[in-house]
Amino acid sequence: MPDQPTVSLGMPVYNGANFLAATLDSLLAQTYRDFELIICDNASTDETGAIARDYAARDTRVLYRRNETNIGGSANYNLTFDLARGRYFKWAAHDDLCAPAFLERCVAALERDPGVVLAYTQARAIDSAGNVVKDYPGKHHFDDPQARVRFYEFVLDPHPVVAVFGVMRRSVLAQTRLIGKYTGSDRPLLSELSLLGKFYEVPEPLFFYRFHEGQSWGGNKSQQSQQAWYDPRRAGKVTFPQWRLLREHLRSIERSPVGLKDRVSCYLYMGYWMRKNWRRLGNDLLLRET
Repeated sequence: MPDQPTVSLGMPVYNGANFLAATLDSLLAQTYRDFELIICDNASTDETGAIARDYAARDTRVLYRRNETNIGGSANYNLTFDLARGRYFKWAAHDDLCAPAFLERCVAALERDPGVVLAYTQARAIDSAGNVVKDYPGKHHFDDPQARVRFYEFVLDPHPVVAVFGVMRRSVLAQTRLIGKYTGSDRPLLSELSLLGKFYEVPEPLFFYRFHEGQSWGGNKSQQSQQAWYDPRRAGKVTFPQWRLLREHLRSIERSPVGLKDRVSCYLYMGYWMRKNWRRLGNDLLLRET
């Protein structure tokens, strides 16, 4: 394993034997090679451990760690960050793929502009067989110098949150709340990051987001099962996911170092968000699935 790698890749995984090898192959085939790959196995019961140990034995950049018990998806995500040593950090899901130039392009963007806190690429959705089923066009203004514009884009403009799998400055990510123990916590994380600096979208589709049955973030259909994935201790408990998102976006604003004008604008945007999502907020109170 290299000393002080430039990039740390954190891979949280639970029962991921179906796609793990393909994902590891795509990461180890990166043209940018100065990285460590930290696999945190959340007490898998399939062949995940055997696959990960095999790769760790063949490549010194791969570190495998197994949790004795399932600590929940969010805690396992954050554990990979806690173990990271690189200047830059990327979460890598066990089922997604990256083109060989992914890291090279993202690291170059971060090195080129110190104001960029997160670099990611355009993306394509793939199915379980690896076939492209959808393109995600880049059309956002996450690189705007005004924090309120970046915040607006993330909170009010519907889009897939593939940026959470981009490459981030570890020192800036450490200032955030990371992945929370509630459904959809990647969105408040990104809204908080948007108030800390610019995002850069590489204008090439180098990231492949896989949709399949059993998918951790989107495959758990009910609100309660999604919440159980994030935090097993809350399995079966009533949750109010839309109200929690509202609260956490507000906390992102409260915690941010932005000036008064940006702060007031962000609060006003959240008022508009509430009007836009009034039906979902109401369904939460009525304990209805949305």
